[in-house]
Amino acid sequence: MVKINENFLKLQKNYLFIEIAKRIKAFSAANPEADIIRMGIGDVTLPIAPVVVEAMKKAADEMGVKETFRGYEDSGAGYDFLKEAVANYYKGFGADVNADEIRINDGAKSDCGNIVDIFGDGNTVLVTDPAYPVYVDTNLMSGRKIIYADSNEANGFAAMPDDNVHADLIYLCSPNNPTGSVYTKAQLKEWVDYAIKHEAIIIFDAAYESFISEPDLPRSIFEIEGARKCAIEMCSLSKTAGFTGMRCGYTVVPNDLEVTASNGEKVNIASLWGRRQGSKFNGVSYPVQRAAEAVFTAEGQKQIREAIDYYRENAKIIASTLDEMGIYYTGGKNSPYIWLKCPNGMGSWEFFDKLLSEANVVGTPGAGFGKNGEGFFRLTAFGDRERTKEAMNRFKTMKF
Repeated sequence: MVKINENFLKLQKNYLFIEIAKRIKAFSAANPEADIIRMGIGDVTLPIAPVVVEAMKKAADEMGVKETFRGYEDSGAGYDFLKEAVANYYKGFGADVNADEIRINDGAKSDCGNIVDIFGDGNTVLVTDPAYPVYVDTNLMSGRKIIYADSNEANGFAAMPDDNVHADLIYLCSPNNPTGSVYTKAQLKEWVDYAIKHEAIIIFDAAYESFISEPDLPRSIFEIEGARKCAIEMCSLSKTAGFTGMRCGYTVVPNDLEVTASNGEKVNIASLWGRRQGSKFNGVSYPVQRAAEAVFTAEGQKQIREAIDYYRENAKIIASTLDEMGIYYTGGKNSPYIWLKCPNGMGSWEFFDKLLSEANVVGTPGAGFGKNGEGFFRLTAFGDRERTKEAMNRFKTMKF
């Protein structure tokens, strides 16, 4: 008889965004005339930058010519031209990353979920709560023990380590999804020091680093002294450059990062990850990697910044509405997410239903991101400008 991985039975029955879609469908069926504005799922709405599109077209043309056709990229880690472009990008904000430490992937979500393959199931995993569900779900699937560090209103949704609590793997996301909070360099140094003391590894999700506008805030954990000995960083072009439909990102595993196996042997984590990827992943297509390379050119950076600034302005519109209404929130300034406190002590799903029924606006209930998300709600700035303004006008008419 076939046996299933019964750890899957420990997962919530309805994934957050499936439940949201279910409620929207039911509401739309009952109210077919409703003009629904979606500010929930964090998908982008602006098109790919022209310089990126042209690079992809050129690469696609190359694939139709025998002399320039590309098959498998030998290592599966990504073409050197893209890894070198990413390494130079890191140097621009003072992070110590080498091209040979970068592996190109099909988006940060894949590597966030797959990185657990190289770590034993007996590890204790620490996740800051609220958190992006993939951190929790992928470890539950492997049967690992998960503990939580509380991010809440009292600490500005920036949980800090407790030396009295031991963890082996630590998930940090900054700027944070869903709360929009950003760790300072001093705060990240505390996490790095904790990881080194506990011989732990930090898995750092930097998918939203390009939205940081304050120059003193770190955009990479590798700006922090000691991080090369205890951290892995993952980033994505999905929100940075609108690659949600094209799929490309990168993971950085420093050559310095080692752990001790049960037999006392020192094991290089980069080699272990490379072995895993070599067995289970054939890499990202050549045209997509050429498109990604164009993101890191001077013209590419100029064009994608125009899109990022557009989303930042949307965030300002949302934030100013909440300021006007006296509603507490975090995020918005250095993040495309606004994390608001549900008015009058309402629960997350209660507020979701009220917002949908009275304003025909969709957001994301905070309860779907963990226990500290209950009573909070996420709005995204990735929508159309006029629709964002309209949504906020509707929001102002609501009675709480």
